[in-house]
Amino acid sequence: MRGLFYFVLWIFPIFPSTTQNETPVPCYKVPQTCMDQANVLSCIEEGMRTCISKTPRIPIPNFFSRPVSSEEMVDTKRGYKIHVSEEALERSSSRRGETSKEVELIVSILNETLFKKGNDSHESSSILHGKSVLGVWLGVTEIRNLSQPIQLRFINTNQSANGVCVYWHLDKNGKGNWSTDGCNTIIDRGDFLCSCNHLSFFAVLINPEIPEESHIVSLNYISYIGSVLSIVFTALMIVMFLCMRKKQGDHSAIIHVQLSGSLFLLHTSFLCSVWFSGQRDIDSVCQALGLLLHWCLLATFTWTAIEGFHLYLLLVRVFNIYIKRYLLKLSLVGWGVPTITVMICGVTKVYGKYKFYRDKEGSTDTPLCWISTQIVSYITVNGYLVLVMLFNMVMLGVVLVKMHKLRSRTLQIKDHQRRAWKEWVSILGLSCVLGVPWLLAFSSHGPMSLLSLYVFTILNSFQGVFIFAWFLTLTCQARKEEHISSKGTIQVSFNSNEYVTTR
Repeated sequence: MRGLFYFVLWIFPIFPSTTQNETPVPCYKVPQTCMDQANVLSCIEEGMRTCISKTPRIPIPNFFSRPVSSEEMVDTKRGYKIHVSEEALERSSSRRGETSKEVELIVSILNETLFKKGNDSHESSSILHGKSVLGVWLGVTEIRNLSQPIQLRFINTNQSANGVCVYWHLDKNGKGNWSTDGCNTIIDRGDFLCSCNHLSFFAVLINPEIPEESHIVSLNYISYIGSVLSIVFTALMIVMFLCMRKKQGDHSAIIHVQLSGSLFLLHTSFLCSVWFSGQRDIDSVCQALGLLLHWCLLATFTWTAIEGFHLYLLLVRVFNIYIKRYLLKLSLVGWGVPTITVMICGVTKVYGKYKFYRDKEGSTDTPLCWISTQIVSYITVNGYLVLVMLFNMVMLGVVLVKMHKLRSRTLQIKDHQRRAWKEWVSILGLSCVLGVPWLLAFSSHGPMSLLSLYVFTILNSFQGVFIFAWFLTLTCQARKEEHISSKGTIQVSFNSNEYVTTR
């Protein structure tokens, strides 16, 4: 008897804990109970199928439940309407305490921050409609591949006219990403109508930087054509520079050669990156091309800043300037800074395939071998570009002030008109050389975002063509006026190096 008594005392404490763990949680408490779990979303997904259909005494803003027995449109009164199809009801199964004819529809509105934790994908930082995600469950059975899709209406409060319906795809490791598989997007009277053949976590992905598919195709063609032409004209420009160097080996021409070379490499690496990113099983090649494209872009930015620095020497510090090994030091900065940056980024393995657009059927990708970590792109590209543009805009402002002062001293009308025309040509050319079109990268938000995106794509894709045209115009103009001496005139061109002596 004593042995039986000890056996009962030993086994008795197990039953309460086992019973407690197996006791289902009320559905409205599932998100709260899962917050301490390592994988919150997987816990919520599993918990919502085994929870108790218990309505809270006080209505919860982020939770809605209602039994559904036939096909109908359910208004959650929380900015969402859900149309439950007859097929979804037939394939779902009832919970405990429910009749066989009705199935509990459970809707949980989750904060978008839950879908950013543990995910380094660039898609995790995208803008979501209402900054929330809609979790929808119907009964205890997982519903997939519906021929009659379930429709979810996201009531739009003029937040954006551009959005794509997505769902959160959970992988085996508990992480996930936004996907459009099985979901179609329709804009109906300003609302986002999502038709999906399964149930999961849903949201409307809003990104004002991404236009419609038709515009994406047009922008792609503009980029490809502009890059090809820029490669041709920058190569031609380099050949002309090399031929002219025998007669005029000035520093300005050599600096322009370096900028043209960086543009040539940038557009070449861009086309290679786009082409190889569409291939499969070449991750190492795509990582190398992403590194090369990053290096070329940083080199272009750096040589653009060097153009601004050299312009400062030409216009501000005019006399008695001597810098030992001037070109060597500029070359070390122009090519060395990008090299050190990409070496650090390469060690951290931040390069790979980057998909920045997918249409609503998920069939059209615009991939690129690029930086796969968003924060690295922000720091090394956006932040660096801001610093370069601030410096070069100051230099361009100095040029405009100098030209204005010289114009006010001009007495002859004909000379004034001729000089004004030359000044405008110089300003337009300097704007391309100093990288002013890159400023449009920061104007891709708001009502003019689509127009800014087109202008940005055209100006930067054809940048090599514009610089070549400016160079050719100034070269022809310089030959016509090579016997005319103009005193007190600022001439900033590919042949100008008469104001500074640097070695």
